[in-house]
Parts: sequence; C-alpha cells; structure tokens
Amino acid sequence: MANTYHQIYIQLIFAVQGRHSLLKKEFRQDFFKVISSMIKELGHFPIIVNGMSDHVHCLVGLNPDKKISDLVKDLKTNSSHFLKDKKWVPGSFKWQNGYGVFSYSRSHLNNVYEYILNQEYHRKRTFKEEYLGFLKKYEIEFKEEYVFEFIQDE
Repeated sequence: MANTYHQIYIQLIFAVQGRHSLLKKEFRQDFFKVISSMIKELGHFPIIVNGMSDHVHCLVGLNPDKKISDLVKDLKTNSSHFLKDKKWVPGSFKWQNGYGVFSYSRSHLNNVYEYILNQEYHRKRTFKEEYLGFLKKYEIEFKEEYVFEFIQDE
C-alpha cells in the first residue's frame, strides 16, 4: 500500500469579539500554550501560537485528512470554554465570527515564525491594518464591511 506524503502549512488569524483586549499579558503565554495543545489534540501540528490582547496567530502543519473550518470551529469553541472555566476573562468571552487562513511553503516558515513570535515588537500597525494588509498581499477579494468588526477608535 502506498503512503501519502504532505507538507501543508497555514497561518490562522482570529480575533476576540469586538476586538476587546481580553487576552491579558498575565496569562496570555499560558493560554497560547493551551491553544497549541488543542491544535495537536485536533490532529494537526502546532508550530507557534502567539498574538496580542485582541487576536491570535497560529502557524500550523495541517493534517490533510481534516478540514480547516473544523479546526477553527473546534479551536474557538474549546479555547472559549477553557477561558470561561479558568475565569481568566471577566464576564463572557467570545471570538468574532470568521478568520483568516493563509498558506505557506516550507521555505517561508522561518519568516512567518519570526513574524508571529515578534507580535508585540512589530506593533507599528493596528490589527485592522495588519489583517487588511494580509488580504491585500495575498490578493484575496473582500468587502471591508464583512471583515472583522473593528473598534472605531483605531
């Protein structure tokens, strides 16, 4: 029987509902480790998870037998429950609907890894500018009114 070989790398980006800064610095790195474990439990290979108080970036080696939409749905659901159970976020916690997913070749992994690792240090743009920049860079057609709900004072 022949084996199946694959090499599929994606970056997922998703945001806290309303872009509220709920992922506090005190627990953020521990939370990102939990998300990384969840990615592994869902059958994929987590490379790095990092982000800011209002959004998350995940670089993942994708299992081709599983759907990206299922990964994101399960990741958002499980991580929301985790935050509620830990009471790390006051009140209710929700992720915004939607997400960004971008694919990369192996030769780009180091640059993407460094970009995600250094989220706090390259913060020269707002999340909205960063996210719309991804959509434009990868020539993804979009209508801005359907892209994440952004806080008006950015």
